[in-house]
Amino acid sequence: MADTRQRLLDGAISTIRSHGIAGVSARTIAATAGVNQALVFYHYGSVDALLVAACEAATADRLSAYTERLAKVTTLRELLDVGQALHAEERERGNVGVLAQMLAGGQQDEKLASATAGALRLWTDEIESVLRRVLAGSPFAEIADIPGLARAASAAFIGLELYEGVDAPGAQRALAALEQLAVLVEVVDDLGPVARRALRSRVAKRSRR
Repeated sequence: MADTRQRLLDGAISTIRSHGIAGVSARTIAATAGVNQALVFYHYGSVDALLVAACEAATADRLSAYTERLAKVTTLRELLDVGQALHAEERERGNVGVLAQMLAGGQQDEKLASATAGALRLWTDEIESVLRRVLAGSPFAEIADIPGLARAASAAFIGLELYEGVDAPGAQRALAALEQLAVLVEVVDDLGPVARRALRSRVAKRSRR
């Protein structure tokens, strides 16, 4: 039974990848999984519920593959390196297309929207944890909205993944710009104590405006 459930989960993701969200149905998922379509409803109750479960399972699986590497990140530049490696691997696996389809489907289907947001939240929570560790002690940590920054980073990479499909050079230039921001943070962190205090004071005054 567990094998059938897993085949349905894998079949749902494969169906989105090959047919797009508009081509997803109990029949197409079952055909991809090699099972009777009645099993979709037996195990998950509905196609939407299966898609929700598949989205969550696939995201958790991909995140687990990067957890150890993310745990070793000590700088923003290293975090960007992991992000770029993830970006390249997900595109090669066809998962960027799946994400695009889920995002498109979520515009019209509240359940898909909730499932996609929940899956993205798994990544965002992990990125937030890394940012808190990396920025600890930095002047930026005192004024930065770390949860908001984690969501901005996730949104940026989602946008770049989709953008690369139509303008690869532009996407690479955007990634290079993000690397420049990481360098800027490193430069600030390397300032002496007097300069850091002055910067802190100026940033605090600006943030109160």
